[in-house]
Amino acid sequence: MTTRSALKLTHAGAFKALSSAVAKAEELGVPQNITIVDDGGNLLAFVRMDGAKLLSRETSMSKAITAASHRQPTSRLDPNYEIKLAIAGGGRLTNLEGGLPIVIDGQCVGAVGVGSGTGAQDVEVARAALAGIGAEDQKP
Repeated sequence: MTTRSALKLTHAGAFKALSSAVAKAEELGVPQNITIVDDGGNLLAFVRMDGAKLLSRETSMSKAITAASHRQPTSRLDPNYEIKLAIAGGGRLTNLEGGLPIVIDGQCVGAVGVGSGTGAQDVEVARAALAGIGAEDQKP
């Protein structure tokens, strides 16, 4: 077999996930940077909510890319390899909490990365993005 069928996250799905994440961040009263990428780590949707920390824009992107690349929550990456991950990935890989893969029907179709709150708040907002599009819940 030389090909296989694969699900793809659409821009409409990315916007729906983003909207659900924003609603959760507003509910928590924590402005966030929220990044949605496809399964290859390509940017599909992003928002920096009013008041979100400027540099958390970068961490939200790194979290999303890491979760898509490793097909698991970022917090599951071994902390012993933190520096090595950052160097090997050109600064794009991280084990900070707040990056979750978007898994639908057992296939990773992308990821969400959230940054600007505490790790627990980032994860809660990311999980809301997953719930908004019916993706499998990912607990760190």
